[in-house]
Amino acid sequence: MAIQPIILAGGTGSRLWPLSRELYPKQVLSLTGELSLLQTTVQRVAALEDVAAPLIVVGEEHRFLAQRQVAELGLFRDFGILLEPCGRNTAPAITGAALYVNGQGRGGDVLLVLPADHLIVNTGEFLLAVREAVLLAQQGMIVTFGIVPDRPETGYGYIARGQGAKVERFVEKPDRATAEGYLATGTYLWNSGMFAFTADALLAEMQVHAPEVVACMTEAVGAGRPDGRFFRFGSEAMAACPSDSIDYRLMEKTDKAAVVEADFGWSDIGSWRALWEVSEKDPQGNAVSGDVLLEDVRNSLVRSEHTLVAAIGLRDAIVVETADAVLVAPLDRSQDVKKIVDKLKRDKRGEYHVHRTVFRPWGSYTTLEMQERFQIKRITVNPGARLSLQMHHHRHEHWVVVSGTAKVQNGEQSILLKEDEATYIPSCTVHRLENPGVIPLELIEVQIGSYLGEDDIVRFDDEYGRVPE
Repeated sequence: MAIQPIILAGGTGSRLWPLSRELYPKQVLSLTGELSLLQTTVQRVAALEDVAAPLIVVGEEHRFLAQRQVAELGLFRDFGILLEPCGRNTAPAITGAALYVNGQGRGGDVLLVLPADHLIVNTGEFLLAVREAVLLAQQGMIVTFGIVPDRPETGYGYIARGQGAKVERFVEKPDRATAEGYLATGTYLWNSGMFAFTADALLAEMQVHAPEVVACMTEAVGAGRPDGRFFRFGSEAMAACPSDSIDYRLMEKTDKAAVVEADFGWSDIGSWRALWEVSEKDPQGNAVSGDVLLEDVRNSLVRSEHTLVAAIGLRDAIVVETADAVLVAPLDRSQDVKKIVDKLKRDKRGEYHVHRTVFRPWGSYTTLEMQERFQIKRITVNPGARLSLQMHHHRHEHWVVVSGTAKVQNGEQSILLKEDEATYIPSCTVHRLENPGVIPLELIEVQIGSYLGEDDIVRFDDEYGRVPE
């Protein structure tokens, strides 16, 4: 019987805007070190005994980014990625993963469900807690990990412990006075959103308490299709599935809930304040990242991604700079960042959705300048990678190679371009860009035309399985 990690890598982390965006969310960011939160989660499970290669549950838009980050670690050769055609919260995602494992004849395996965006400082204590949870899961229990609280936190749900490992009840996020009362009793734990159970036990309990979720996800797995390393759930069935958390659909109702007390330096890094709390600080209590100059600043988080940020006289503040946005707020208002994201969505501004740098399966592009009838991009193509065979109706493109070698299909012509060489691609011309070399290809692209949107792409061939647009 193996431990099967299920890593939930959906979500956008909107409270960490402007660093976290819908197309580059919290779990793939490097917030506390060189590795992303997703990578550190994979690194932790690799330290477990009798562990299978993880299954990563992720949305379509993040699949190649997640694949690349996990592959870069080199810890698992045969990890899998389960693709959600739409986000339906944790109950459908976990149920779908359990059905997928069960379909492989591994219903007795213990599923270790871990969000990809959590920080855990003490890996040794994590491994001990998992070992205890696995023993309970093998007895048919639905196990959650309860974090030992160190403050009266109002941003988390709580677990009231019963006799032994049993859960007495789950409670919603409390107000301050209630949270202080929970802390004083010593019997309440924070609800971490981490779980362990066998696939068989989970599906049996879901069938009792949420049969419609099981029915929809059974159909979604049955209608799903493999695509190399990916397995894509059926889109129509999953879209019809109720969108609810596993806490609401199962944990608050089952009589088989058990809790393992966990004290391993946990944080869900759900806000800029939470990141400040777990970050290394200077003698003045400041968490600083990037090109930053401070004068008389205390107990603040100041982060620069692209340019010099200078601050004077701040107290208990957040300052975060990215290429296209700057956030300034009091630390104690960090939960309200989501309100800014909601306003960006209502105003249909792209800053909630994407950075100026956008990652693609073949590399990335960075928008350097955008005007009504022209756009300038820096394009990076990974060694051996190539873009789709495509055409644009409304724009012409000029490509200038900055470094590396470009193999270009331009209409009927195939050419090699080296540094400081260029080509011009008229609109309605079928073309393709490829990097045949062993170093990254860097080029500057100038687009000119009446419409410059990314949806002006007609794909004829694509080795990454993207649907023609």
